[in-house]
Amino acid sequence: MADFGFNEAYRTDEFVVEIEGIESPGITKVSGLMDGEIDAIDQPDGGANIVHKISSGNIKYGDLTLERNMDGTQADADFKAWFNEMFTLDGKGTGSQLRRNGSVVHLQFQEEVERWAFEGAWMKSSKFSDLDAGTSGLMKQTIVLAVERMYRV
Repeated sequence: MADFGFNEAYRTDEFVVEIEGIESPGITKVSGLMDGEIDAIDQPDGGANIVHKISSGNIKYGDLTLERNMDGTQADADFKAWFNEMFTLDGKGTGSQLRRNGSVVHLQFQEEVERWAFEGAWMKSSKFSDLDAGTSGLMKQTIVLAVERMYRV
């Protein structure tokens, strides 16, 4: 194989999402993957006009957003059941106590190249595409997961 002097970057179009070990088909977009974020604290230096930045030591993780096709499969029912178990109109749902673990598996030519594990995820929101008779778009569901922890495996 010829060496062209550069490494080809991974593509972003091949991935699978697993939640509690079950692959979730129909997911077309994942956003919010991160290693974490640590707040900076300003520490003024007395007698000088310098402000140092120090770490708070607290790691935060952003929301993980999944976009998926609505297609009448079991995945539609599974995501609906998860949301309905968490949030009910009578206020007796489990709320954020019902958490799930999973991973986003990044593939390149059907081989795993990266994996982000997430823990303690709960469904923060679920919304759907607008219905519009003047367009020919696909019905999508956008799910926002609040995650307790996320890391690359």
